Amino acid sequence: MFVESTTNTPMEILLVEDGLLDARITIHALRRSGLRHRLTLVRTAAEAVAFLGREGVFARAPQPDLLLLDLTLPDGDGISILQTMRRLQGDTPTPTPVVVLSASDDEATRTRCAAMGVDDFIGKPVDEDKFLSVVRSHEQLMKFSVSQTVA
Repeated sequence: MFVESTTNTPMEILLVEDGLLDARITIHALRRSGLRHRLTLVRTAAEAVAFLGREGVFARAPQPDLLLLDLTLPDGDGISILQTMRRLQGDTPTPTPVVVLSASDDEATRTRCAAMGVDDFIGKPVDEDKFLSVVRSHEQLMKFSVSQTVA
C-alpha cells in the first residue's frame, strides 16, 4: 500500500559542500530517495550564512527544511554555520534538521555537533544506502515523500 505525499510543496534542502564529487553523490542519492525536494548547493561558509540570513543574492531564499552540512569548507567550518542557523532560528520549537557529512572521525567533533542539535552524522565518502536510510528515518521529513510503503 502506498501513501501519497501530505504536501504539494517540495522539501527545501540546503547542501553546504565544497567538494563537487561529494555534492554529486549526495544529489544523486536525493534523486533516488523518493523525496519531493528542491536543492540549493552552496560551496562556502559565507554563501551558507548569506543563504540562511537571506542576505544579498539570497534575499528571497526559502528557509531550508533540511540542512546537509560539510564541516570543512575553504573559508570556515560547518560549526560556525550551524551556530548562525541556530541563532537565527531562536527558540523555534522544531529547529531545522541537520545532517553532517564529514570525513572527520573525531569523537570530540561528533560530541560538539550532537550538543548543537545535529540530528545525524554521516562519514565521507557517503555511503548512498546509509544516507538514504538516515534521510528516510526522519519522520518529519516523510511528509515530503512522493510515496512511501506502509505495512
